[in-house]
Amino acid sequence: MADVPQKADVRVQHVRALFRRSIELKEKLITHHADQVVAMADVCIDSLCKGGKLLLCGNGGSAADAQHLAAEMLVRLRPDVNRDGVPAIALALDSSSITACGNDYSFEDYFARMVRALGRPGDVLIAITTSGRSSNVIKAIKAARQIGVTTLGLLGGTDSPALAECDMALAVPSAETGRIQEAHIAIGHAIMELIEDGLIVRGAIRRC
Repeated sequence: MADVPQKADVRVQHVRALFRRSIELKEKLITHHADQVVAMADVCIDSLCKGGKLLLCGNGGSAADAQHLAAEMLVRLRPDVNRDGVPAIALALDSSSITACGNDYSFEDYFARMVRALGRPGDVLIAITTSGRSSNVIKAIKAARQIGVTTLGLLGGTDSPALAECDMALAVPSAETGRIQEAHIAIGHAIMELIEDGLIVRGAIRRC
């Protein structure tokens, strides 16, 4: 029993270190990349005001982030802002389509196929990949640019092949997946709040 407090202390220190890394990473983003967040939001606002929509894609936790952000546009983001829904589609929602594409073609082609089917010139694709290397996401970015869909990347790592493919991207400077994902959802929430405010100011959506 004498070892228990020591073991507990090690775990507490681990948690504290984890939170510090997360905070330090977000402080870097605030200092160096806040203008990029605003610029990405402005691209989305311009698209939506012209009748476009948002498409979002990612794998695993990034797929969950895509769904999370799409839901907040379609339904409600902030409890004190009741307004019209904003068109946003997360591309990893349909298990039948995902498994059909994996069986008939390949999993790597799924997002690109959805982009070609659902995307229209003037839409915006928000592509999320913590490694910046997800081949199915990169294929989706390339497909989007071919049909006139603007591509925004929420990426990670320091050597991201997706970075060169995006019209605009923010690569979180970390190799730690959890910390990158925490940064992505913070960035995503900031973008969505700016979109919501911008659309209301420009009269593209109504407050209810």
